[in-house]
Amino acid sequence: MIGSPGSGKTLLARALPSILPSLSIEEALDTTRIYSVADLLPTGTPLIQERPFRAPHHTISHAGLVGGGNWPHPGEISLAHLGILFLDEFPEFGSRVLEVLRQPMEDKAVTISRAQGSLTFPANFQLIAAMNPCPCGYYGDAVKPCSCSSSMIAKYQKRISGPLLDRMDICIQVPRVEYEKLTDTRLGEDSATIQNRVETARTVQRQRFSELEDPSQPALHHNSDMGIGEIRKFCSLSTECKSLLQSAVNRLQLSARGYHRILKISRTIADLAGENEIAPTFIAEALQYRSKLSLMM
Repeated sequence: MIGSPGSGKTLLARALPSILPSLSIEEALDTTRIYSVADLLPTGTPLIQERPFRAPHHTISHAGLVGGGNWPHPGEISLAHLGILFLDEFPEFGSRVLEVLRQPMEDKAVTISRAQGSLTFPANFQLIAAMNPCPCGYYGDAVKPCSCSSSMIAKYQKRISGPLLDRMDICIQVPRVEYEKLTDTRLGEDSATIQNRVETARTVQRQRFSELEDPSQPALHHNSDMGIGEIRKFCSLSTECKSLLQSAVNRLQLSARGYHRILKISRTIADLAGENEIAPTFIAEALQYRSKLSLMM
């Protein structure tokens, strides 16, 4: 999420757990094991039943994020397993700290090696990041002018590397909240309604992948778990969709990873809409999220 200070990025991130699906028994046990190993299991809570939300400060060390120590212990990315890892003030994190996220985001696990041996911790987290568009925070703001030079803005945004951006599926602009909206008494959808829609989409995905169950292979639960074979099987495209994607790949210079991630996002948008087929509008929406990533640099 990119937006000026006070636009509500942190509030949105902290509200996200309220619309996530409830933990299954197996997921709750996995989460509880991690917190037990880290000696962070709350007193009187034998089983963690809510998805974790971890928000480390940008001064966190490499070992604090990934895990480590003489005897390796889980870091923040493992404590966020099956939940959310929220990194506020994203460019303020050290470059080495941010780059170490790349492998866990792909493999959904992290291995820490020491002389005594190595340990692998699960790290299947959902990364949510928030940042200002420039050092002063007001580049592109409709009300307050930006005081940064173009070189300052470019240097600030380039703290986030291209390979890391390529692994992020959705990038949205969070605009300034106008006074009329702040004082409006009308209410939008509540969290319970949105959560029901998410639960329904998750049920569709579990049913879709149930036919692929193979004891020798890791189980697929969500669209984000799909490999290239599953994408080809479950993300079939019409001629119009293929034409739209071809234009986008050429214009946005998408990598192979970016292409497949757009298909996963399109499949998820279709699931949330209750549609079996991926329509061109779903492809266009997924591309819109992706194109904003490219515009940052």
